[in-house]
Amino acid sequence: MLGRQLAGTLNGKDSQVDPRLSFSPVRLKLHRTQAGMSQAALAAKLRELTGTATVTPNYVYRWETGRRTPDDWLVALARALSVEVSDLCELVPPSRHRSDRWEEVSDVLRRDFLGRGLALTTLPTVVRALDIIGDGHIGTLADGLGELVDHYAQAVPLLAPKTAYDELLAVRSYAGSVLDHSGTTPHKTDLTLACGRLSGLLAVAAQDMGDHASARLWCSDAERHSEQARHPELAGWAYLTRAMIAHYQRLPRQAAALAAKGMRKAPLGTVAHARLATHQMRATAMAGDADASAEARHHAVAALKTLPADAPTTGVYSINLAEDPPYTATSLLLTGQYREAAAATQRVIQTCYVNESRQQGGGNPSGYARCLLILGLAQAGTGDFDQAAATGLAALNTDRPVWSTMALAKQLDRTLTTAQAGQTASAFTTRYREVAAQLSSRPEDH
Repeated sequence: MLGRQLAGTLNGKDSQVDPRLSFSPVRLKLHRTQAGMSQAALAAKLRELTGTATVTPNYVYRWETGRRTPDDWLVALARALSVEVSDLCELVPPSRHRSDRWEEVSDVLRRDFLGRGLALTTLPTVVRALDIIGDGHIGTLADGLGELVDHYAQAVPLLAPKTAYDELLAVRSYAGSVLDHSGTTPHKTDLTLACGRLSGLLAVAAQDMGDHASARLWCSDAERHSEQARHPELAGWAYLTRAMIAHYQRLPRQAAALAAKGMRKAPLGTVAHARLATHQMRATAMAGDADASAEARHHAVAALKTLPADAPTTGVYSINLAEDPPYTATSLLLTGQYREAAAATQRVIQTCYVNESRQQGGGNPSGYARCLLILGLAQAGTGDFDQAAATGLAALNTDRPVWSTMALAKQLDRTLTTAQAGQTASAFTTRYREVAAQLSSRPEDH
């Protein structure tokens, strides 16, 4: 409020900044130095001009290091240094003009976040801690943001989707402000990549909530940062999220096309490419194209062989490595090979979800729930409806139900209801409706 009052007091022709210009920390420091003024002296001049005692040398330090933007103080700064406002700005490259549309979208999402009564200054605490620890040093901030990305890549599969989304949005907003003021630092690529990966994680969290419009927007932002950072695997992950949404919406041809496009983005030998290849196998199986599914499986096996020995097997940006390629069980289920699908699912549980199956925790409760539901659908396919319902109940009693899990649960409920499977099936239906009611406040797109 005070800044706006000052802008009104000092208003003049030089307050009308060309929209093609953006404040330049480097130019502020240059003009201050040329004027022979220290940061303390400039702060004192601002206090004299504005009649307020709130301006300290730390204000000037933060403006010159890019940690804060002067905004409405810009006119007073120009007067204090005897220059035009435009002298403290630089021309925004056309490429940044093209990204302004995304910034508008991002701001809409941010306002929605604030509208839910959450404050970016308090959630999460690590943002404030990083701001203090970094103290304006871009290298330290870049390293800290990289650590946060790694943390949330592991945490997102464990956190409630809404909690994950809210925390990630706070971190992404902060990371974006750091990137915007990073200038030509050598750490710019690292910051760009961190922003892109955070956007990719936001897309996953939005997908888990069933908010597919937001998920697709975050995928677009992740892809944009992938291009800017020259890190094509990130774009592949964005396409995988889009393909996953299409799969659980039962749009197999769209899912297969998205997976194929993602594979063209993510190089062979990356985890993203391998995941996309296995997803394409599943999507073509759902589409009923046996030849395409067999070809996709062949490529998936080859892609898995190119992965490095230390390929991550936990977290969002990872792959489950079992005897079969991921999604083999689902592909068998979708082609009517129910007994084979049940056997393949059991192998996945024993290899990838042993802690979850023993109720000892684990890194992916939602993945385990979906695995159980695939098993339940396979058991229903063989006519073992009581066992299918029991397996489905176990899936809905795991932690962290998400949109994709409920999409599979809905399929099992329909299968059991159509088969008039009896009392156990009725218990599953009751539980399914209870969980669905608990999640009804979330946006859904079944």
